[in-house]
Amino acid sequence: MKEFYPMTIAGLERRLPLCPISDGLYIGAFVIFGDPELTTACAAELNRRCPEHDVLITAESKGIPLVCEMARLNGNERYVLARKSEKLYMRNVFSAEVRSITTGHAQTLYLDGADADYLRGKRVVIVDDVISTGESLRALEALVTRAGGEIAGRMAILAEGDAAKRSDLIYLEKLPLFDREGNPIED
Repeated sequence: MKEFYPMTIAGLERRLPLCPISDGLYIGAFVIFGDPELTTACAAELNRRCPEHDVLITAESKGIPLVCEMARLNGNERYVLARKSEKLYMRNVFSAEVRSITTGHAQTLYLDGADADYLRGKRVVIVDDVISTGESLRALEALVTRAGGEIAGRMAILAEGDAAKRSDLIYLEKLPLFDREGNPIED
């Protein structure tokens, strides 16, 4: 069994640990936390490909360093964050449920009313680290739509499995799924 999958992402070499998600199905775990070199390289490349927009949005938590760096590179533009729990400072909160492939159970994303007001009438680009099943993306789309924003684009560093076939997704690299031996599963 192979333990890692080597990839070149935004011109940088990385080794992704292979992790089981079900019997015989593995994913390459991609985590940008603690890797500012990769975060900055990916943010710069996504910014080059980013459609016209007024604001970026991501979901807590692995998208945070990416969207923060994208916004910083764009002159410190404001971005919006959908939270995984309601915070005391949030008002007029609304939510959308999501079932992520990496958590294996239902979660809820929450949007603060002030952020929703900010999104109203704006062109919004959704940003994430990895899009696989599209469930997190769907939840973010629901929040943006409910807030009155217009989806201007969907972006990720990696598109995993069937997500790489989506014509509405801008991504840097395709990340395959893996069999129990660590071999990429071809479509």
